[in-house]
Amino acid sequence: MEEHYCQSCGMPMGPTDQLYGTEESGGKSADYCKYCYEEGKFTFHGGMEEMIEFCVKPMAENNPGMTEAEARGMMKKFFPMLKRWRDQ
Repeated sequence: MEEHYCQSCGMPMGPTDQLYGTEESGGKSADYCKYCYEEGKFTFHGGMEEMIEFCVKPMAENNPGMTEAEARGMMKKFFPMLKRWRDQ
């Protein structure tokens, strides 16, 4: 099964739609998690670098043995490939 990632914060979305955000119509977003996207709007209003800094601590905490510097480095490589940040 292919892993789906939030196209804003890079979080793995899991095998169900439980973590998916919502569109304005109330349907589930195909691209964004519930933390980044609600009712068709982004909940985070900053740039890619700011999103990376916001995500560093939770990523390091949820990946035992990973330092914040390692998390930051991984995200700096991964985030430019995400739909929300591709054109920035």
